[in-house]
Amino acid sequence: MSRTVRSAEQDRAAGGRHGRVVVLDKERRATGSIALRVYRRTRRIRAYLRWSEQGRTRERYVGEVNRATRAANLVQAWAMARAAGLVRDEVLPAGSRASSTAVRAVMTANKGRDTKPERLLRSVLYRQGLRYRVNARPLPDLRRTADIVFLKARVAVFVDGCYWHGCPDHYRPANKRSDFWREKIQGNQIRDADTDARLREQGWTVVRVWEHESADAAAIKVLAALDR
Repeated sequence: MSRTVRSAEQDRAAGGRHGRVVVLDKERRATGSIALRVYRRTRRIRAYLRWSEQGRTRERYVGEVNRATRAANLVQAWAMARAAGLVRDEVLPAGSRASSTAVRAVMTANKGRDTKPERLLRSVLYRQGLRYRVNARPLPDLRRTADIVFLKARVAVFVDGCYWHGCPDHYRPANKRSDFWREKIQGNQIRDADTDARLREQGWTVVRVWEHESADAAAIKVLAALDR
């Protein structure tokens, strides 16, 4: 298992990288990870919190876990470490508008262009022999940028992020400053609808897919629009 894959596995189990903070002292922090060890004689699984400090690996016993899968055991171990005060969430920086570290992680990870779902979709379409423009304005005079544009076919594709565009399946309202974030998301949705209407008035076909959709499923929608 590569280091990147291991890190992603730990992030998922901890509820995000922001939840893997080990406090070393008043000024220093480290990113922790959970190691699982199976003892042959008893078949019990013990979890240890590990981190790096001054070039040396440190660890501390968390407790025994007893779930059916490795992923579930990691989740259980992180919950135990948090309950014991061994780890904590990243502290929000002064002046942050995010309601929590989890929300801030989403905001920080959000990219305006070339997101992973966009790249995967473009790759599938390219393998189909299609050529397109990326991050372009379908209408030069309209300051709205589509993620993928087929100029001759007049098809504009938007890959919408679940949080920022209010996905009905995955968007969860913020607990703090709820009015502010609700208005922010609603504003994005209004802008999306206005963009769609303006493009259609000029004879364009608009395709919107959610970031959680698989690249193959999204490509089917795009191909259907191109075949019209």
